[in-house]
Amino acid sequence: MEVLNSTKHCFKILQVLRPGITTFAIPTLWQMQPIRHRQTKHWNPKFKRLRKLKFVKIDLPNLNEKAADLPKDELKKKLKERGVLPPRPWLERPFHISCTGGIFEAYVPPEGDGKRSIISAAGAKQKFEFLEKKSKSMLAVRKIRNYEEDFSTDDFATAAQDVYIGAHQKMALKDKHKLRELVTERCYPEIMHNVRDKTIHWSFLKSLEPPYVVHARVTDVISKENLFAQITVRFHTQQLLAIYDRFGRLMHGSEIVAKDVLEYAVFEKHISNEYGKWRLHDKIIPDWLPPKEPSIATYRLVEESDEAIMQPTESKEVNEEAHPKVETEEEKDRPQITASTGPDSLTKPNRTAI
Repeated sequence: MEVLNSTKHCFKILQVLRPGITTFAIPTLWQMQPIRHRQTKHWNPKFKRLRKLKFVKIDLPNLNEKAADLPKDELKKKLKERGVLPPRPWLERPFHISCTGGIFEAYVPPEGDGKRSIISAAGAKQKFEFLEKKSKSMLAVRKIRNYEEDFSTDDFATAAQDVYIGAHQKMALKDKHKLRELVTERCYPEIMHNVRDKTIHWSFLKSLEPPYVVHARVTDVISKENLFAQITVRFHTQQLLAIYDRFGRLMHGSEIVAKDVLEYAVFEKHISNEYGKWRLHDKIIPDWLPPKEPSIATYRLVEESDEAIMQPTESKEVNEEAHPKVETEEEKDRPQITASTGPDSLTKPNRTAI
């Protein structure tokens, strides 16, 4: 206001002094006055419309209001505006059953299998019992053929051996991603148990007997259409196995001595699934099998200080002085043996297991 009043006074003075030059002096005076401009306005108005479209006005939700305080109709209306589904009173979580939790109707291996020949009486008896139990397996194989037309027990035994060898090789290499394709989700934690901090050397040498199917079962899970098939294959092979600990010391087995291995491996497939695969599921360990050889324990050397070793001996001497031992006649006749307590015996390390 003060600036405007001062300009008015200037105009009056100019009109009084020189009335002819007022028309030329007014624009020059206006140009001399400070004019405020917007600093945020872009100097080039060419893309003004596009710059305007960059900003989208949205309705911000009220974070202070609670859903419990609103009526049901109002809450339903707001959820529809935001495109949110209304909450359900129950909780549903989808789950996928890719394998079963164990072996159903497990095969019981005959005692002494792999040692008794068919010519002997015990071997002939085992073969006869195997033929008796084959009826249920044939019905299961027939049901598998409803989903796999080209299924054959002879061809399957060969394919199962490839899966068996591949699973053990990936376990030795600790290839977790490839191993999941060869074993089921139940078998994976068991086959990888206690493998950490160990080096495994495993190799398949040869088959002493050709592998063959001894057991087959099919069962449904939850619904009758959801079928799982399990086939037990007998492997009598020759293998090499050597397990080293984290320090490179041999714990179990040998890389030179080959061993004959008789195993019953169970393979499972989700036959209702079009893209299902036969994978290693479990191994049957009979009750009559002798216990495994214990692995060689790893030890750690602990050096104890001289003071810690001398403390119990000193206390023992004090107790003997306080309570002198009364020797009997028999003890007097016995020869006395004195233990040497030299510096070598004091600094001897103590072996304690890890």
